Amino acid sequence: MIEIITPEELQQKLEAGEKVELVDVREDEEVAQGMIPGATHIRMRDIPANLDYFSKDKEYVFICRSSRRSENVCHYLHDQGFKVRNMVGGMLEWKGETK
Repeated sequence: MIEIITPEELQQKLEAGEKVELVDVREDEEVAQGMIPGATHIRMRDIPANLDYFSKDKEYVFICRSSRRSENVCHYLHDQGFKVRNMVGGMLEWKGETK
C-alpha cells in the first residue's frame, strides 16, 4: 500500500521548514499554471528514464492534478525500492503557495 500525505500535512511540513523532496509529474502546460515552490518537475512518462535522479535514502512526495497519475508513479517507484508518498487530491486540493 502506498503511503499518502494530505495537502494540509504537506503545507505544515513546508511551513515548519522541513526539507521535503517534491516531484510534480504533471505535463508542461499544467505546471505552467503553478507548481509548489521547491518541487522538481519530471513528467510521468519521463520517470522511468530518470530513475538515477532518485535515491533510496530519501522519501519523495509525488504530485499531479488530482493524485491519480502520482499514485501510479508511486506504485512504480515503490516496486523499484524507493520510499514514496502520494499527495492525495493533487493540485486541485492544494491551497498553499505556487510559483
